[in-house]
Formats: sequence, structure tokens, C-alpha cells
Amino acid sequence: MEKSELSRRQFLKQGAFAGATLFAGTGLVLANGCAVNPVTGTNQLMMVSEQTEINIDRQQAPQQFSSDYGVVQDSSLNAYISEIGRVIALRTHRPSVPYSFRCVNATYINAYAFPGGSIAVTRGILLKLDNEAELAALLGHELGHVNARHSAQQMSKGTISSVLVGGLAAVIGSRNNQLGQLAQQIGMVGQGVFLARYSRDNEREADALGNQYMVNAGYSTNGFVGLMELLNTMNNGHNASAEMLFATHPMGSERYQTAIQMAQTTYSQSRYLPLNKERYMDRTASLRARQSLVGALQNGETALGNNKYDEAQGSFKTALKIDPADYTAQIMMAKCMLVKKDYTSALKYAKEGAAIYPSEAQAQHVAGFACINLKQYESALGYFSRYEQLLPGTPVPLFFKGYALEGMDRKSESAAQYQKYLKQVQEGDYAQHAYKRHQEWGYI
Repeated sequence: MEKSELSRRQFLKQGAFAGATLFAGTGLVLANGCAVNPVTGTNQLMMVSEQTEINIDRQQAPQQFSSDYGVVQDSSLNAYISEIGRVIALRTHRPSVPYSFRCVNATYINAYAFPGGSIAVTRGILLKLDNEAELAALLGHELGHVNARHSAQQMSKGTISSVLVGGLAAVIGSRNNQLGQLAQQIGMVGQGVFLARYSRDNEREADALGNQYMVNAGYSTNGFVGLMELLNTMNNGHNASAEMLFATHPMGSERYQTAIQMAQTTYSQSRYLPLNKERYMDRTASLRARQSLVGALQNGETALGNNKYDEAQGSFKTALKIDPADYTAQIMMAKCMLVKKDYTSALKYAKEGAAIYPSEAQAQHVAGFACINLKQYESALGYFSRYEQLLPGTPVPLFFKGYALEGMDRKSESAAQYQKYLKQVQEGDYAQHAYKRHQEWGYI
């Protein structure tokens, strides 16, 4: 690096420009113009191309999946969800979108879609469904968001966070403030930060499309009514595990009432189509056998979000007794140990998790963060390097690699990592630390 006299503002501005240029090179750029809405057939303001939607999806979806503890390692369950999703996708307005469907290990109750067609459901919500028609309704609703291009509409109006558009800001978030603060404490991006927050109008349109798609695929509209009844009940009951669901998908009793009305009118003939309850129960049997484990993890995560660390630890211990080979249980316990500052135990649980699911990145981050705090910098560098390989494109490991190298007094290598980080992130404590080191070491 050449030394130069730059103010902090100039330095960060140059870093932002470099990051934006790199980002634009991937095709994730906005352009002025209108487009025909694929659902309504009318012109609308649309500054995001379909290819941009796909590119955003490819960049952001893997990070969200990792935040949700990765895709479940149950290939049969994933095949089942994909089978249902693909049948419905063929009946949508945009059947050529590269859709994909999977279940993620997270135990909170949610389903979400990225604009390029990546759709996920959590273990938590699958355990709440009663039949295959309800699953079809859930996937149909998410397909409705993709087909109506709701994320692209929000980006065109400038209402989606820059993390979806350029990744040029460090964003920490979660389904509640406490868990968001916990994520920040251990240097992680909180769950749900990459997810679009839909409006009530978006939800109504996605409901209408989802109902249409699932009925056209041969399912009873009663499945949609059942899904809306479930969501309405959870919303009224203030279910802690569904906070993210309702933060991203606003729920009101009118959605349930509309589903009933549509079942009695537009889709009345479909009420006698199958719900496929037995098939759903059979194909999700392996997951339902783990219901007590998922419940323990939900209790632990709720306690963690309420800063009740001992209670959370007890719940995670219960989960690990039920199944010590559950990746999510190991990593949740590791994160609980991190916030309790028991870094040796945190490293132990993270290493167990990494052995269970070696291709999932979150375990590498937790292990690396524990090593940072134990001043085991060489080991930390190895974990964050592995994290970067498993989840390329995220700035987080760049900072921690720089920090580990700094701990080993390898300043030039550390500065190089910090510079890469600052090209993507210009705000927050980590950016300030990286900039300060550039100043102290004479690179600015």
C-alpha cells in the first residue's frame, strides 16, 4: 500500500467507491425505467432488472441461510419441500424464475423468499402445519411475493436497506432488539437482517396469488384457510418464536377473513380437493420426532433474547441431551457461552458443531470469535479463513482476519484485510478500528 494524506471522510469515500464499483461488476446495479408488472400486466416504476433480482438473491440468500443455521441435512425432507414448491411454481406468472426450496435449521417460525426465487421454511413453521395443503399455501404465498416482484418494488422506491442493494453498510439486526444486541456482541449479523419487510398491501397481494397458485396445483383452498387461521392465532397470542414472521409479514384478522370469503366464493369448488394430511405427516415424520428438541431450542432462544442466560443454557442443555448431534443446538449453546464470556466452552461447542456440519459457516465464525477472545490468533485466522471460503462475499471475516493478523503482529497483512473490509463497510466500531489502525501504521 502507498502512503498518502487522506482524511477519514476521503478514505471511507474511496473505499465506498471501490466497493460500489466491485459490486456493480457483478451486475447488481439500478437503472431508470418502467416495466410491465408480470401479475397485473400494467406498467410500473421498476428500477431493478430481473437479472439484478437473481444476482441479489445469489449474494444475500446464502448469508441468510447460514444465519438460520444452514439447510437441514435431512435430504428426504428437503426433497419433499422442493417437490411441492416446484409443482406450484409451474402455475405461477413467472415459471422461468430459477426457484429453489429448502428447509433451514432455524427453530423460530417463519418462511421467506428472496427476489430471485430462493425460498426457505424453518423447522419451526413446518411443525405448526397440519397438512400438505397448508404447506402448499405457505409456499404459494412466498411465490406470490416473488411473482409480484415486491422486493424489487421496494428497492425501486428506495425502501429496502442498502445491505440488499450494495452491501456497503454493516447492518446488525434481528427479530427483536435483544437478539440483535447479542448478535452485535459476538460480531455477527442478526437473524432476519437480509429479509424484506413487506407492506400490508404486499401481504394481501401475496395471499391472493398464493391461494390461486395452490388451488391451480390441485390443493383445497381449505389449506389456505388453515394457514391463515394458524397465523391469526399466533399473532393474537403473541408467540415469541413468530416475532420475525410478523415483523416481515404483517398479519391481521382481515387476512384470515378474506381467506374464508375466497373459500366460500371464488374457490368454493376447490374445497373438495385433497389436503394430503397423511402424506404430510409421513413425509415430515423425521422432523416431528424432534419436536421436543425444537421446543427446547425455542425456549432457549427466547430466554437468550430476554438476557436470561442461565435459563437459556439450561434449555440448550436439554436440547443437547435429546440430540447431541443437532448442529443448531451446539451453535446456540456456543453463542450462549460467548455472551457469558465462557470462551473455552464456547469454542468446545462450536468445534462440535463444525464437526457435525463442516460445510456450514456459522460454526466457523463462533469458533473464530471464541479464539479471538482467548488470544489464539492463529487458530482464529484459520476459522475465519474457512468461514470466508464457505460464505464468500460477506465482509465479516475480512475484519476478523485482519484482527487476528494484528494480534500476531503481522501488520501489513492485517492492513490489507482491513482495507478490503473498509471497501464494503464504512460505519460502525469495526470500521473505526480498521481505519484507526491504517492511521497508526502510516497507510493514511
